[in-house]
Amino acid sequence: MLTPLTACGSSPQGQQDDTKAGGATNRKAPTADLKRIPDVGDRLYAQIPGNSRQVVAVYGVGKDSADSTVVLYTKHGATWDTTGSWKAHNGRKGWTTDHHEDDKRSPVGVFTLTDAGGALADPGALLPYTQSASIQAPRYWSKPYWHDFDYVIAIDYNRVKGTAPNDPTRPLGQSKGGSIWLHMDHGSGTSACVSLPKSAMQLLLRTLDPKQHPVVVMGDKATLRAA
Repeated sequence: MLTPLTACGSSPQGQQDDTKAGGATNRKAPTADLKRIPDVGDRLYAQIPGNSRQVVAVYGVGKDSADSTVVLYTKHGATWDTTGSWKAHNGRKGWTTDHHEDDKRSPVGVFTLTDAGGALADPGALLPYTQSASIQAPRYWSKPYWHDFDYVIAIDYNRVKGTAPNDPTRPLGQSKGGSIWLHMDHGSGTSACVSLPKSAMQLLLRTLDPKQHPVVVMGDKATLRAA
């Protein structure tokens, strides 16, 4: 049985940030018929697998900002449609291209999405879903954080694919951090994860399909656009 494990590559006290950084509100987005993912430069765009037809793009406001917007893109034929957009949060200190344990920054890059889980029962996820009390946020954290891990989607950074989100194995070593997830939002920055409203997490869980090879493209806007 897996032991409780703090997400976002942080020690438990890392979740005690009370700085509010913008509300997490659901926003309906129009279909766009895009030829490629907007505001993602050639270097990162080339890292999106050719067979991926679902992309979760996380656009950070700035390198040192905890505010971001998450957009779900789905490919139909040769074009990408914008199928959802939400206000979100990332690491409370912003972003980094060289993430380390407890740096409070989210890693920039393109990562596959293969596994999901949470403290709550499976809401109809298409990705393999592990329900476990070991994923639940500890009750010694501040109350606003208790539901952070009701639903989570593991970001495949320094983890073994095909395992529960809180599997502790870190192939790159402990110093490179890990347990970085998409998870429920508490209204402020995280330790390194990306947090979204409950409705967004439910939609992503019911939409992201392993047959469509979903990935997340994440970073601050300037770094994402860089060639």
